[in-house]
Amino acid sequence: MAHPVSHAGRREAGPAPLAAGAKPAGGRARHTHVYLAIGLGVGFLLLWEFLSQRAIIEPVLFPPPTKIAAGWWMLVTSDFFAKHFWITMMEIALGFLLGAGIGLLLGILLATVPAVRLTLYPYIIAFQALPKVVLAPLFIIWFGFGPASKIATALAICFFPVMINTVVGLQLVEENALKLMRSLRASRWQVFAKLRFPNALPHIFAGLKTSLTFAMIGAIVAEFLIAADNGLGRLVQIYQLQIQVHLMIAVVVIVSVLGILGVTLMDMLDRRIVFWRER
Repeated sequence: MAHPVSHAGRREAGPAPLAAGAKPAGGRARHTHVYLAIGLGVGFLLLWEFLSQRAIIEPVLFPPPTKIAAGWWMLVTSDFFAKHFWITMMEIALGFLLGAGIGLLLGILLATVPAVRLTLYPYIIAFQALPKVVLAPLFIIWFGFGPASKIATALAICFFPVMINTVVGLQLVEENALKLMRSLRASRWQVFAKLRFPNALPHIFAGLKTSLTFAMIGAIVAEFLIAADNGLGRLVQIYQLQIQVHLMIAVVVIVSVLGILGVTLMDMLDRRIVFWRER
């Protein structure tokens, strides 16, 4: 394609081409931030190790990172860990899928059917205002001590972000785009499928990422509070009673890594599905 020509008849200067092997400035800045983040984490761990080894901070309460790493390795290579890990994963996955599905369906109904919005919205807000921990005893009575009560807790905590982001996304549509669709005699379903829902997808994914972390919190806190037999929350409870702080922190590290992996996976799906959004 020809470059635009100025009034003087000369080609206007466009962006300077990159030299062979040169990296864009944005890529260098991103790499610099990654190196800074890694350096900050390594520096924090080295300082923690030094302070704990010198007993400047109490090693029993703040065990050195090397001891936590040894505990983490013992934990993940033990025979019992897989059972606890997969039960928690199952509770998080089912709680998240059910909660996100209900949140998405409710969000669509609230945004598109005024009668449903006027009828249900006050009750949904009232439910969201409840501290979900107070529901734990009820979930035990209704669903027992097994995984069902933990899944119900995760569901109760994680459905709201998806629902409210879906409502906001479906309502934030440009008026000109709506007028254009109406001028083309688009049906209500076509307006929803071709305009409102694609427009809401970035908001829905934002809600899904938040809901995933909430589902993790719900499942693990429920295991911790509801006298569970298995799960990562149960491991934390056992190590708390044994005052093995390094193993408690090792479980916390595993949960943190799970959270990072889950949000990263959701972000990849977001980039793949909502490919038209500017980053």
